[in-house]
Amino acid sequence: MDVKGKTKDNDKARKDLSLYCWRPDLELKLQSNGKILKPKANYTLTNEESKLAYQWIKELRMPDGYSSNLARCVDVDKGRIHGMKSHDCHIFIECLLPIVFSALPVHVLNPLVELSHFFKDLCSTTLRDHNLVRMEENISIILCKLERIFPMHSLIQWNTSRFILQMKQDLVDQFNIDGCIHSKGMTKYHY
Repeated sequence: MDVKGKTKDNDKARKDLSLYCWRPDLELKLQSNGKILKPKANYTLTNEESKLAYQWIKELRMPDGYSSNLARCVDVDKGRIHGMKSHDCHIFIECLLPIVFSALPVHVLNPLVELSHFFKDLCSTTLRDHNLVRMEENISIILCKLERIFPMHSLIQWNTSRFILQMKQDLVDQFNIDGCIHSKGMTKYHY
């Protein structure tokens, strides 16, 4: 959402893109007047879109006991979401993420939706062996799709790649032994 002071998408990171990745659409461009132009990334929302997303979250009503009042966590004027409890983060990642970022281009939105479905499946009350195998195969593909869209510094900011790679290694063994996450909580993984 390109929050000032929170994003890792700064000038130094954009200069590194030309060294470490081939992303000409994100690299800084020198203009004829001597100023440097930082192109808008395709994974960020415009100011209007982000205000609409914040306003939607602020006005969102959930059934009693499903999640806490998310309206108290949203500051529309400053463009921030803060103070969410861990269960609220689960609800946001599993259910609301695809809706909030639906204004993004399809090639950016689809991997986020797949990641959302992955976490929803992972935290479901029942897990089947064939689903675990499918999830283990799909998470590598999802991670590759995310790396093609987001620069690596953004993924490191989320700790996503470390989390997903660690989860991929332990996924089938962990849940075959201990059962589903829903009944025991996510003590080993912190996201």
